[in-house]
Amino acid sequence: MRSAIAFAALTSLLLGGCVLPPSVEPQEKPLSGEAIGLGGVNAPQASPAWWKAFGDPQLDDLVSRGLAHNPTLAQAMARMRGAQAQVAVAHSQMLPQVTLDGDEQRQRFSGTYVYPPPYAGNWNWIGSLDANLSWNIDFWGKQAALVAQAGSEEEAARLDAEGARLAISGALVQAYVALDRAFALSDIAVETEKQRQHILDLTRQRVTSGLDSKAEVKQAEALLAASRVAREQAMSGRDLALHEVAALAGEGANAYAAIKRPALQLGGALPLPEVLPADLLSRRPDVLAARMRVEAALSGRKAAKASFYPDINLKAFAGWAAIGLDSMLQAPSQNYGVGPAIHLPIFDGDRLKSQYVGATAEVDAAIAGYNGAVVEAVRNVADRLTETGSLAKQLDEQRQSLDAAKEAYRLAERRYAAGLSTYLSVLSAETLLLDARQQQAFIAAAQATNKVQLLLAVGGDFTPPARKLARSDTTTNTQ
Repeated sequence: MRSAIAFAALTSLLLGGCVLPPSVEPQEKPLSGEAIGLGGVNAPQASPAWWKAFGDPQLDDLVSRGLAHNPTLAQAMARMRGAQAQVAVAHSQMLPQVTLDGDEQRQRFSGTYVYPPPYAGNWNWIGSLDANLSWNIDFWGKQAALVAQAGSEEEAARLDAEGARLAISGALVQAYVALDRAFALSDIAVETEKQRQHILDLTRQRVTSGLDSKAEVKQAEALLAASRVAREQAMSGRDLALHEVAALAGEGANAYAAIKRPALQLGGALPLPEVLPADLLSRRPDVLAARMRVEAALSGRKAAKASFYPDINLKAFAGWAAIGLDSMLQAPSQNYGVGPAIHLPIFDGDRLKSQYVGATAEVDAAIAGYNGAVVEAVRNVADRLTETGSLAKQLDEQRQSLDAAKEAYRLAERRYAAGLSTYLSVLSAETLLLDARQQQAFIAAAQATNKVQLLLAVGGDFTPPARKLARSDTTTNTQ
């Protein structure tokens, strides 16, 4: 009882002389979710295979292979496993640590030292065998804060891996849409070459009939040659798009021949809801990972503050110590003990204060990173929504333009064949039709790509979250 009272008195005395943490608080504040329309969800709820909405089995297979063999995703998964190991390390520090230490050595004892006869001046064996226990009693919550910090960092690493998976699948789908567009443009180039060959044949007939001159024939021949160049360029662009798809899928040149023309269902893929809730933004993996890093920094600051207070450990040992092998494991050679141990910083050259200021700066940096991720998320979604409305109108207008251009070309060709119009009118109608076809392909692909980008911007799914966190879960505490 007296020992316990003495220990408590000593602890109080030491606490009175310990180093005090500086009065420094984080300068940054996290953006309010209510102010920017962000609610909270428990975790990202991305559809595990959202790309299947395009109804193309080849795309499904390519994305699966790309996710299985992508180095970026492999690195993210390795970082996640490393973070999980750090959680286990931090948690182990809260548990009792037991070690077994033993040594035995042949030694000549001094004849003029503390050793009595018959050991003084003679050779003999001396050794010990002890089991040692050490248990850090986490009075100030330092170890708990370190465990919480490691847990938040592990969750951030998991979210990074989820974000990498989403980004990789999104990049591959967008490349696949570009490949589909490249096939469409090559079709247009082939069709244009056929049309110009037909016009050249008509022009030669008109020259024979005396309706045109050789100048019109040379113009038609020049345009036919230009269409062949355009066809080669379109074929080259198609091959380059195919190479990109194969690379994103983790495949080499041996896969080029196996990748066939896409069969995407662009019209009904990824239908948008009538209302897109703003709180979908809060399921984005990068936003959630940034929030977890704020939590990790706050826990690190708490651990740094706890370092100013005494470390109190419970230590115990039990074993044997003896001179001579014969008496090593006998009862008289037993030794054991138990008691508290205190480590208290009194003067450390401002090391702890500097660490605490640095931990506070880490909180500011993490909050600034979170705010930046939120602002970027809002901008991305706003950009994509603007593009969504614009592209829908563009596509509708372009369909009408293409229908009109087709009809204009048909009439111009008939009038030219009948000798009722000049080559210039056919050339004008053909140029208008070519441009309309190309614009149709570009806008249709842009609309599909924009849907993918919007889905990525809201975290991988257009479905509103089924459950929201309480407000206290979405407000970051910086105290």
